Amino acid sequence: MPKSSIVPGPSLIAVLVVLLLLAAVVVWRGGLGSGRGVVVAGARAAVQLAAVSLVIAAVLRSGWWTAAFVLLMFTVATMTSARRIAAPRAVGYVAAAIGSGVAPVLGLVLASGAVPLRPIAVMPIAGIVIGGAMSATSQAARRALDDLRTRHGEYEAALALGLRRRPAALEICRPAAGHALIPALDQTRTVGLVTLPGAYVGVLLGGASPVQAGVTQLLVLIGLLAAEAVAVLVAVHLVAAGRLRGNRPGDI
Repeated sequence: MPKSSIVPGPSLIAVLVVLLLLAAVVVWRGGLGSGRGVVVAGARAAVQLAAVSLVIAAVLRSGWWTAAFVLLMFTVATMTSARRIAAPRAVGYVAAAIGSGVAPVLGLVLASGAVPLRPIAVMPIAGIVIGGAMSATSQAARRALDDLRTRHGEYEAALALGLRRRPAALEICRPAAGHALIPALDQTRTVGLVTLPGAYVGVLLGGASPVQAGVTQLLVLIGLLAAEAVAVLVAVHLVAAGRLRGNRPGDI
C-alpha cells in the first residue's frame, strides 16, 4: 500500500463518527431536515461500501463480471432516478435518458484507448459517468415537471396561440431543466482552484504523479459534462413529449 494511502483504523473510524454526528446535529438543530436521516445515510454508506469492496475484489478478476457489475450499477441508477422523479412506471424512458449520456462517453473513451480495457480502469470510470448522468437526469426531469405544473397556465396559453404540445412544453421547461448542468459546469470551471475532485485525489493517493492525476481528472470532468448534457437534453424532450411523467397533479 502506498505511503500516501488512507489507512483504515481506530483514528479514521473516530473521525468518521464525529463528522457524521456533526452533520446530523447541524441538520436537526438547524431545522434543515431529519438528523436521524443523516445518521442512517452514513451508516448505510459504510455497510454498502464494505460489502461492495469485498464484491469488487472478486469482480475485478474477470472482464465479464466487471461488465455485469457495470450493468448492475446502471440498473440501480435507473431505478433511483425513476423514484426521484416520481415516475416508477417510466423506468424505460429514464434508462433511455441516462443511457444516452453514458453510452457515447464510455464508448468513445474505451474505443480510443484513453481508458485501458482493464476491469480496474473501466469500473471506476463507468461508475462516475453513470452517477453523473443519473443525477443530471433526475434534476432535469424534476425541474421540467415542476415548471410545467407551476406554470401550467402559460403552457395552456402557448397551446391557445397555436403551438403544439411538445414545443409549448419545451418553451416552459427547457430553461429551468438546463440548470441541472450547473454543478458539473461549476466543478469543471473551478477544478484545481477551489477543489481537487475525487478522481484526482484517488489517483494521487494511489501513487501516481500529479500530472497523471490531473489528466485522469480532466478526462472525468469533460466526460461527465458530455454525458450529463446529453442526458439532460433527452430527459427534457421526454418530459415535453409526455413520455416521462411524474405522479403529481399537473404533470402532463
